[in-house]
Amino acid sequence: MNIYFYTLGCKVNQYETESLREEFEKAGHTAVSENAPFDAVVINSCTVTAESDRKTRQALRRFRRENPNAVIVLTGCMVQAFSEISKELSDADIVTGNTDIKNTVALTGRFLREGEKIFEVSPHTKREKFNTPDITDFAERTRAYMKIQDGCERYCTYCIIPFARGNVRSKPVEDIKREAEALAKKGFIEAVLVGINLTSYGQGEDINLCDAVDAVCSVDGIKRVRLGSLEPDHISDEMLFRFKAQKKFCPQFHLSLQSGCDRTLKRMNRHYDTAFYTDLVERIRKMFPDAAITTDIMVGFAGETEEEFQQSLAFLEKTAFAKSHVFAYSRRFGTVAYNLPNQVTNAEKSRRSKLMIEAAAKSEKNFLESLIGQTVSVLFETHKNGLCEGYTENYSRVTVNSDTPLDGEIRKVKITSAEKDFCNGQLI
Repeated sequence: MNIYFYTLGCKVNQYETESLREEFEKAGHTAVSENAPFDAVVINSCTVTAESDRKTRQALRRFRRENPNAVIVLTGCMVQAFSEISKELSDADIVTGNTDIKNTVALTGRFLREGEKIFEVSPHTKREKFNTPDITDFAERTRAYMKIQDGCERYCTYCIIPFARGNVRSKPVEDIKREAEALAKKGFIEAVLVGINLTSYGQGEDINLCDAVDAVCSVDGIKRVRLGSLEPDHISDEMLFRFKAQKKFCPQFHLSLQSGCDRTLKRMNRHYDTAFYTDLVERIRKMFPDAAITTDIMVGFAGETEEEFQQSLAFLEKTAFAKSHVFAYSRRFGTVAYNLPNQVTNAEKSRRSKLMIEAAAKSEKNFLESLIGQTVSVLFETHKNGLCEGYTENYSRVTVNSDTPLDGEIRKVKITSAEKDFCNGQLI
C-alpha cells in the first residue's frame, strides 16, 4: 500500500512522522509524496492552538474530498488531547493517539483486514515509558532531528500540551547513541536534540541533558550537536560547563521567554522572572562569546495591559536576541487561561504583534551585522543559481557564491555583509 504522510506542528511531530514512516515500511508499505498516487494518508495532528485544530480538520476534509477511496489515519496531539471531539470526525477511518506509534501500524492493518472504522486512544499513564522507535533517516540530508524526551508537567496556564503529551519521560542514553550512530552511517553530520520539554530530560533518573549531548558527541560521524527549545529555569552552570567541554556543541540557545513582564509571566505560570532570565543570558554569553540567544515571545496574553506589553517590548530590545519568534496569544479551550478575565482583542493583538515583530527584526539585523568581518564555520545545505547556503554553529544563515555544490561540507567563511535575516560571505 502506498502511504502519504502529512505533518502539522513542531520538530517532535516531524520526528514522529519519520518514525511512523519507517514502521509502516517495515510492515511492507511504501511511503510516497503527495503528488504521487496513494492508497492511504496518515495525518499527524498538532493542537498547540485552536488554529492548529482547524488546519487538521481542513486537511482531513481535503484528503477525503480529493481521495474518497483512500484510507485516512488521524493521529497526533489533537487526538490525544481532545479524543471525544476527534471521535466525531467522520472523514477519518482510523483515529488513534500518540501514545504508541507501533500501534498505529497495527490498527491500520486491522482496518485493512476488517474494513470497520476504528477509534482507539490510549490515555497517558504515570508509569509510561519513552517508546518512540528510533529513526534511521530524515528528510534533510545534513541535519537530523532526534527526539530524546517526551511529556511536560509544567502546566503553563495557556498550554494544552501536558494533556496531549503526558508526564515527562526520557530516551535511554544507550538508545540515543545507537540512533546517532545509525544516522551518522546515513551521512548526517549534524544532530538536533528535541523534546516536548527538552531540559527535563532525565527527570526522576540519575542523568540529565548533558548526558544525552555527550552520547551524541561521542559518535564519530556526527560533527555538530544542537539543542532544540529550552526552558530557562532548568539550565544550571554545571550544565553550561559540560556543554562547553564538548567541541561539537553548537552555541545556539533557544530560551523560551513568552513575556518580558513579570506580572504576565506569573499569570502564565512560568517558573522564572525576567531577572533570572537576564542573569542566565549573561552567564551564557560570558561562557559562549559567539552564542546566539533566540526565543519565543507572546503578545496579547489574557490580561496583558499596555504597560505590561511595553515592559515586554523593552525587555526584547534590551536582551538583543539573535532571533525571536513573535506570536499572538490564542485562547485554548481546556486551559486555565481560556477563562481568565480581560482578554485582549484581536485588533490589539495585531497591533502589538506588529510592534514586537519590528523590534525583533531590528535586533536580528543588529546581531547579523555583528558577525561582519568574522570567520565562521558553515555547514552548507543547498546550492541554487550559483549560491550555496548553510548555517553557522550558532545557526546564522549564510550564503556564498559558488559554481559547485557544497552540500554536506563544513567550510570556513568570512562574513562580508548582513541582510535582513541572513549574512553574505566569502569562502576562505
